[in-house]
Amino acid sequence: MTAMTLKFKRIHPDAALPAYAHPGDAGMDVKSTADITIPAGGRALVPTGLVMMLPPMYEAQVRPRSGLALKHGVTVLNTPGTIDSGYRGEVGVILFNSSDSDFHVAKGDKIAQIVIAPVTRADIVETDSVDDTDRGTGGFGSTGA
Repeated sequence: MTAMTLKFKRIHPDAALPAYAHPGDAGMDVKSTADITIPAGGRALVPTGLVMMLPPMYEAQVRPRSGLALKHGVTVLNTPGTIDSGYRGEVGVILFNSSDSDFHVAKGDKIAQIVIAPVTRADIVETDSVDDTDRGTGGFGSTGA
């Protein structure tokens, strides 16, 4: 498998480049450049001090860290958050604290994962009819669970 080159610019002196924790990991950990307390039931935009330069036709998906979710009830609010290839602002992570106590993010803490994925663009066509399927219009809860 060939690795792609992904460039980052540090815009904060304490910014750390994202890193894969283990060989074969899909997500790379990103860290906070700020000390922030997220109130119980609250949310905060946590800065990373990084600008990412994604190549065209790729996106970066910002995803929660399972340990933060399990141990502290802290997750990425708009998961997965999408960073488009044309975006050149600072990468920020919207963290949500679902617990009943405040959660402190320290400078240098791992706050999320970023997964790089190819983008497929669709040609949009309007139609007057929709074909039939076995499922039909069965949606939310239609499988019985």
